Amino acid sequence: MNGEGTNVSSAEPNHPLETAAAPFHALTKPAGSICNLACSYCFYLEKVHLYRGGGSLRMSKEVLDAYIRDYIAAQPGLEVHFAWQGGEPTLLGLEFFREAVALQERYAGGRIVKNAFQTNGILLDAEWAEFFARHEFLVGLSIDGPRELHDAYRVDRGGQPTFERVMAGLEALKARKVEFNTLTTVNRKNARHPGEVYRFLKKTGSGYIQFIPIVERDAPAAGTVPGLWLAPPPDHPSMADADSAATPWSVRPADYGEFLCRIFDEWVGEDVGRVFVQQFDAALANWVGEPPGICVFSNNCGRAVAVEHNGDIYSCDHYVYPEYRLGNLLNTSFASMVDSPVQRRFGEAKSAALPRYCRECPVEFACHGECPKHRFLRTPDGEPGLNYLCAAYRRFFTHIDSPMRTMAALLQAGRAPAEIMQIPRREWVRPSPSRC
Repeated sequence: MNGEGTNVSSAEPNHPLETAAAPFHALTKPAGSICNLACSYCFYLEKVHLYRGGGSLRMSKEVLDAYIRDYIAAQPGLEVHFAWQGGEPTLLGLEFFREAVALQERYAGGRIVKNAFQTNGILLDAEWAEFFARHEFLVGLSIDGPRELHDAYRVDRGGQPTFERVMAGLEALKARKVEFNTLTTVNRKNARHPGEVYRFLKKTGSGYIQFIPIVERDAPAAGTVPGLWLAPPPDHPSMADADSAATPWSVRPADYGEFLCRIFDEWVGEDVGRVFVQQFDAALANWVGEPPGICVFSNNCGRAVAVEHNGDIYSCDHYVYPEYRLGNLLNTSFASMVDSPVQRRFGEAKSAALPRYCRECPVEFACHGECPKHRFLRTPDGEPGLNYLCAAYRRFFTHIDSPMRTMAALLQAGRAPAEIMQIPRREWVRPSPSRC
């Protein structure tokens, strides 16, 4: 990483620096929930109410210094990965991130520091792209498909469409050869157009695609967190015996299952080894018995925390509520928070709270109950904790069993999974009878 001559502040730690017991990941929100868009489905915009009256939502120099110093010290490995998110991080301006890079260089101590930056792309221009290219940032661009599907929910504060501005930002990245990937929410509208969405994303040049299913609920009339109208996770104290319906923009389980199956069929026939889809990579890892790389398809969670603008650390990006606050990095070390008994119990609850119906499911090894935030249905025998997307994942993981077993066999033979595209389907490894 190359410095740009920025003067950086330094703050003495208020606690000893410690190294965590195992690697962990942090989604950092240096501008809190502030954003220049008003996407209908965004669950994070309302988090501004958690800090109402608390001053600026911009991460201060003191917090930035403490965060970078402690996060690097807490990582047990040689590589340290920063992930900047929001809200919208570009609203902080380039000088903030120039200072962040300078601080990373100051505290690296021989570590390899890498940066990922998730953005809506609206403010990207040649200057931003030059900065990203110079410091080798990986940029994640949020885009929901072609114009009519993207603009269905992704509008600015004035209700105006954003597709053209996002594409202009993408062109700025391409002009400077910035490495980028795409993040696409799967919602009520674009879920019905899987082929159109997938081919559009490939056309943008995205070689790594993330699909995020939109699942949100309206809060019940009483017992919710003051100021927040989207329902908190089902294990939140306010949700005891509460019920609420999915929002109108939430993806339907049947649509999401079909969306994944349709795109997988196209991918496995044409794009293995050329286009990487996060869900497919994670599935193959689970089929060969390796860590899937993403928390939702892991047996347990708890190693991916959220960092708010003021240094508050929360158990998870989807659990930014006072009850899940682990502490503040100005007075408590990162390592002690992520390794705390509270956070350990939070992570282990993912498997411990799985209903019997899920434990006996033939695709549990691939699904692991997905995200606890989505577990607000009841099983057929009335047990709570069934994932809203259960039907989608049962369909998807059953559908891909035969090609996954074939690619797993190729890997175990020391061959590339992409060779499946040259194998006639009738010669694929037969699916497991228990998964049909």
